[in-house]
Amino acid sequence: MISLFDIFKIGIGPSSSHTIGPMRAARRFMTHLEPDAPVERIRVTLYGSLAWTASGHATDKAVILGLVGEAPETIDPDAADGIVESVTARRALLIDDRRIEFDPATDIVLDKETVPPFHPNTLQFEALAPDGTCLARARFCSVGGGFIVPETHTEGATYALPDMPFDFTSGKELLARTVESQQSIAGVVTANESALRSEAEIHAYLDRIIDIMMACIERGLHQTGTLPGRLKVRRRAAALYARLRESALQNQRPAHEIMDWVSLFAIAVNEENAAGGRVVTAPTNGAAGVIPAVLRYYRDFCPNASRQGMRDFLLTAAAIGGLFKLNASISGAEVGCQGEVGVASSMAAAGLAAALGANPLQVENAAEIGMEHHLGMTCDPVAGLVQIPCIERNAFGAVKAINAASLAMHGDGDHHVSLDQVIRTMAETGRDMNHRYKETSLGGLAVNLPEC
Repeated sequence: MISLFDIFKIGIGPSSSHTIGPMRAARRFMTHLEPDAPVERIRVTLYGSLAWTASGHATDKAVILGLVGEAPETIDPDAADGIVESVTARRALLIDDRRIEFDPATDIVLDKETVPPFHPNTLQFEALAPDGTCLARARFCSVGGGFIVPETHTEGATYALPDMPFDFTSGKELLARTVESQQSIAGVVTANESALRSEAEIHAYLDRIIDIMMACIERGLHQTGTLPGRLKVRRRAAALYARLRESALQNQRPAHEIMDWVSLFAIAVNEENAAGGRVVTAPTNGAAGVIPAVLRYYRDFCPNASRQGMRDFLLTAAAIGGLFKLNASISGAEVGCQGEVGVASSMAAAGLAAALGANPLQVENAAEIGMEHHLGMTCDPVAGLVQIPCIERNAFGAVKAINAASLAMHGDGDHHVSLDQVIRTMAETGRDMNHRYKETSLGGLAVNLPEC
């Protein structure tokens, strides 16, 4: 089991694997440098998907922020650009009154030729002496959802909590733990998280995640203008919001209007993500709008919705996300968008079903349905930006999640395809997928949509 504190990370957009992960890696490298080492210059090399989409996914910006000690969960998104501009202008890092040469134009190297041995999201940091000698070198893999591991540890990475009362590494084991403990999935997760912290701390973190998700929606509903990047995509959420509020005053309203609201909530979040705003990885930034949109749907449109129901939603979603992370991937660079929006939709379907009172079998079925109908989805961001098709794709992922939860709850939990089988299928599909469709912007819409 992976902790919900790791599945739901607080950070900034536009990408968890290409922004949050590299920022954390850069910060970790600088933290472990010997304070008295005669470091003259820092050099960073980005490989694979990180190199191909460095600017569009703000990886270059993230590296700079991490090198000066900023952390994704605490940085002020409104101050980030100013910090980057300052470093770029002086071509140096100022750290504890120490000046280290660093010119982003030449010291961030985009290596698009070398194939990383373990993971497509690989980056290398080097601390150089005045004579060019390498004093320290570290290589990290950003493996999705903001998780980073040293390259040498990629194969043996483990995320398990210690001494868990109800350990599980598969959907089958998770269901068995609910029977054994006579608890819901949310109850099992709470019991496991309690091995590390108090229930009050768990609830406080869940409430913080809920509040940030809802605040992100609200901010996105009121922002206008153009998103960063050469596509010049105009924000749509504010105009959609105005039209839906006007429509709400009409006597005759379409039956599908609620789904329009759900789509709006997801678009609002992902426009904020694209603009580098404060978001929650759920489980990634590229898929950050799905769970907040479905959670808001539960809060605003479901009778008897409660704060505890919202907590149970996230606890259940965390269990499902952890299974995908452990047994497949949540990295678009590794398995395509099925590992991002697909996993988010699966998590949201399970969370909604749980909040609405579904039994564990129905919850597992909802999660399975959510992923089954995202299998094979490619990650092909146009111009390397987390905008087209990512923003609308989150809206569809949210609607699919609600449909999956509804279908599962109309059944008794008995179904042919298990969650474990669909997770295994997703992993195999991702391995078979051509690298052009895995967050490189070398295939799909990224090459067939003219940039105007």
